[in-house]
Amino acid sequence: MAKLSKKQQEALSKFDQQKAYSLSEAFDVVKNITYTKFDASVDVDVRLGVDPRKANQMVRGSVTLPHGTGKTKRVLVLCTPDKEDEAKAAGADFVGLDEYIQKIKEGWTDVDVIITMPSVMPKIGPLGRILGPRGLMPNPKTGTVTMEVGKAVDEVKAGKIDFKVDKYGIIHAAIGKVSFDREKLVENAREVLTTIIKLKPTAAKGTYMKSVYVSSTMSPGVKIDVKSITL
Repeated sequence: MAKLSKKQQEALSKFDQQKAYSLSEAFDVVKNITYTKFDASVDVDVRLGVDPRKANQMVRGSVTLPHGTGKTKRVLVLCTPDKEDEAKAAGADFVGLDEYIQKIKEGWTDVDVIITMPSVMPKIGPLGRILGPRGLMPNPKTGTVTMEVGKAVDEVKAGKIDFKVDKYGIIHAAIGKVSFDREKLVENAREVLTTIIKLKPTAAKGTYMKSVYVSSTMSPGVKIDVKSITL
């Protein structure tokens, strides 16, 4: 087992690792055990009782955080010329089509979100092997394949995030920064968690939300009392 640093040992001594905290209590703990010199991201990790290998138990979706993520997202809109002004007016960082498709083929993926139109998807499909592993492939289920490109850009810039259960049955989502007030973190986390609850597949049996932890960059995870999520 790797030896813990002095800061890690100090962080672990400040809370009960066996206790399940309420959302409010947990974020107080996270703030108290974060020692990074930068404004650390705050994440929520949810272990679900689903089998993600089965299509009817896949959990994925999107949610707009009430207080944003604290991070400015770089947005690329791949659209036809008639939609370019709409995308630019909404604040897209990059707008175009063929030239960006070519750049992506050459390895460029310096963006956080890609938004496109249904009519353009046949051109983007072949980019799946590049965009898929990076979580950048546009998808109608997350609102990134739409005719309303301006609205989609607005939502991303306002704090919309996408999430998807991984092969281990876990959803990871960034919900803010340590500098956020506790209540803002609580409201952002509750928005994500209640959305995940609503997305429970009918095929999922037994306990759906097995465990929930919150943490900051490089901090230990703090366990959440699942019952406190909807209170």
